[in-house]
Amino acid sequence: MALSALLAAAPCAASDLDLVSADTLSLTGDVKLSATGGEESWVDGGFGKLDSSGHGDDVRVTPQLGAIDLIWQPRFSWSLSATVVGSLQGGERTEAGLEQAFVSFKPMRGEWLRISARAGLMWPSVSLEHEGADWHVRDTITPSAINSWIGEEVRPLAAEVTASTTAGEHKLSATAGIFAANDTAGALLTFRGWALHDRTTLAFRRQPLPPLPEPIEYDQPRFTHPLLDVEPGFAHRPGYYAKLVWQPPVPVRIELFRYDNRADPEAVNDDLEWGWRTQFNHVGIAADLGGRTEFKLQALTGRTRMGMTEDNGIWVDNRFRAAFALVSHSFTKGGVAVRIDAFDSRHHGSLVDGESNETGWAATLAGHRDFGPVTAFVELLHVSSDREHPDEVDLAPRQRQTRLQGQLRVRW
Repeated sequence: MALSALLAAAPCAASDLDLVSADTLSLTGDVKLSATGGEESWVDGGFGKLDSSGHGDDVRVTPQLGAIDLIWQPRFSWSLSATVVGSLQGGERTEAGLEQAFVSFKPMRGEWLRISARAGLMWPSVSLEHEGADWHVRDTITPSAINSWIGEEVRPLAAEVTASTTAGEHKLSATAGIFAANDTAGALLTFRGWALHDRTTLAFRRQPLPPLPEPIEYDQPRFTHPLLDVEPGFAHRPGYYAKLVWQPPVPVRIELFRYDNRADPEAVNDDLEWGWRTQFNHVGIAADLGGRTEFKLQALTGRTRMGMTEDNGIWVDNRFRAAFALVSHSFTKGGVAVRIDAFDSRHHGSLVDGESNETGWAATLAGHRDFGPVTAFVELLHVSSDREHPDEVDLAPRQRQTRLQGQLRVRW
């Protein structure tokens, strides 16, 4: 009888296998037209907060390829699947590579407990703005400062397990993950400061750094690899993250997140890329206000340290924080959104000190309209920041940038 049941189950298991089909392959892409003022973009090695450069007081108008993402999501069984995303990113610097690659395990839900797991190259579930396998922003073109940084420096090789349950009318879940290859998270945030953009770091690609402060310019190259183990070997000092989610019997969801890469600040490789001990705590709130209106709030505070510890302290000790509030309203075939960001960083290092402190804010207004597989966006973004720059950089501390941008997103 057991043999009969096994033979009967075998064809069902085989029928769940789907490696290449219209259900497992999809393609997304976007093109943009932007009018930008202000300083040189960080993508070009400057200090600009946006991923497109202005011409000082003059406005620069540029058509751009945003990103083309090829998404492959094979299914091996009813509980085991994978997600692989390859991306071609345009804009100021065109590059192609691997964006995500992980396996997912979702077994049948128990009577009161549900377990799921993921492992591979992936973003931790921090952002309240992104969705989908291609990790696109839902309500705007440009994500917040928090989630821009997550996209560029916090995407490790990880393994995580999530447990979900209910307690009366309350829904609860907890996630625990360990990870490697994220030792340099914090380098870009420290030397460039906060930014707002929709570029993500592709696997094994590097990000440019702006001109460095004179005391450290010979100890750190003008680039950083966010996906990197600095010490020899793989996962020599694995990091961890943990997340708790509570949804009470009202249309509100509250998320708490803790991240620690456990990197050694004194570790350095042959390219002079250092370990950055980066830790942060994060809270997210999403609320349905009724009438197709949503409210989202994210706040993050953290610290990153790098370099040798001497009599006057460690080379880099950056305390950073950021927050945003977003209100969106949906229509039948579109929606509008407004977002306010605030961010700052405070430096207490011996080589990067308080002269590199940064304070800033940003305001974003966006709208979109769906036309079948095409979605048209328009967005107005203004960002203002105050930060001292190295002497060789001819920039005033206070910098302002404004960008009007249109985007067409297509999904096949």
